Amino acid sequence: MSFSSEFKEFALKGSVMDLAVGVIIGGAFGKIVDSLVSDIIMPIVGRIFGGLDFNNYFLALSGQTATTLVEAKKAGAVFAYGSFITVLINFLILAFIIFLMVKQVNRLKRQAPPPAPAAPAPTPEDVLLLREIRDALKR
Repeated sequence: MSFSSEFKEFALKGSVMDLAVGVIIGGAFGKIVDSLVSDIIMPIVGRIFGGLDFNNYFLALSGQTATTLVEAKKAGAVFAYGSFITVLINFLILAFIIFLMVKQVNRLKRQAPPPAPAAPAPTPEDVLLLREIRDALKR
C-alpha cells in the first residue's frame, strides 16, 4: 500500500473527520466564550469591584511607570496577572459548558432503547434439501 493511499484511508475514517469537525467547532465556540467573558462578564465583575479593568492589573518588572498593560509591555517585562484572571474565568466557563454537554450526551445514551436483535438469516436451500434427504433416509 502506498503512502498516499494509506494516508487517504486514515484521513477519511469517520473518527478523524469527527475530530476535525469537533476542533473547528470548538475553536469557534471558544471565541464566543472569550467574547462573553471579555465583553460581558469581566465588565460586570470590574464594575462590582470599583470599575476596574482586570486586563490592566499588572506588576511592572522593569520598574516602568505605565498606567495600562499595553504601555507597560512596550516599556519592558510585565507580570500581567489581570489577563491571567480573565483567561482563567474563560477556561472555567468553557470547562463547565463542556461538562454539561458531556453529561447531556451520556443521559441521552442511557435513554436510547437498545437495538432490536437481528432476524435470523433464512436457511439456505442446499441445507433444506439435505434435511429432506436425511428425514427420508430415517423412514
